[in-house]
Amino acid sequence: MEHELKEVIKLCDTAIKKEDFDTLMNYYTDDAILVVKAGRIARGKEEIKQAFISIAAYFKNSLVPEQGEMVILEAEDTALVLSQTLLQADKEETEFPMDRRATYVFKRNAQGAWLCAIDNSYGTDLINSLAR
Repeated sequence: MEHELKEVIKLCDTAIKKEDFDTLMNYYTDDAILVVKAGRIARGKEEIKQAFISIAAYFKNSLVPEQGEMVILEAEDTALVLSQTLLQADKEETEFPMDRRATYVFKRNAQGAWLCAIDNSYGTDLINSLAR
């Protein structure tokens, strides 16, 4: 049986593809963070939404994320998701890798829904970026 978080992440990827950022924000905690790039973090839903709008514009409104292999480690109301994240876009030149090893942290809320608290599509590659 597939872990329910795989479906949640799939719904998030669909919202990103459709640029439905209002719906996307329903899957984040109020105090969530998004690693936009090394050294730049969006904090809270409003900053995260604005970051996704900017990311969409950077990729000429053609970004299509999807997940490959995924490992989910769950403890009570917290889950660490390690995922191969594949990005496709019409933009040929980009300074960002399009095949990533993402790390996400999800928390289960009082209603039982999984919400993203930390969204780091760069995964441990972030360490290399910060070391430069």
